[in-house]
Amino acid sequence: MSTFKSFEDIDAWKESRKLVKAIREICKRSNVKRDFAFVDQITRASRSVSANIAEGSEALTYPDFIQYLGHSRKSVSEVRSHLHDAIDEEYISSDEFDKLSEQTRYIGRMITNLIRYLQKLDQKTKRTVNVSNK
Repeated sequence: MSTFKSFEDIDAWKESRKLVKAIREICKRSNVKRDFAFVDQITRASRSVSANIAEGSEALTYPDFIQYLGHSRKSVSEVRSHLHDAIDEEYISSDEFDKLSEQTRYIGRMITNLIRYLQKLDQKTKRTVNVSNK
């Protein structure tokens, strides 16, 4: 696992941005955008994935970062759950569902691997962050 200087360098964050874009494209469809509750919920959940990765990367300790990553992993599962709603409501095709569902699983695995990496680092040394003006 490589190191990173900012959240923009984290592969799981990059991949979660792709997920947000795909979700937003679905939400722009005429048959979907009228379902305000669905659009709001799936959009918030998808955005939460990348936002929690970003927030956690600024944490001062590995356990704090790991906690945010846990929230991110839960949000990606929430998105997958909403995708089931989307297919049930015929907002997406089964091919779209399969692709996006796999993407959420992939992001979840990436986040889990990052958590495991940080747990190992935390066992070796306690994280201290040099807080400076960026």
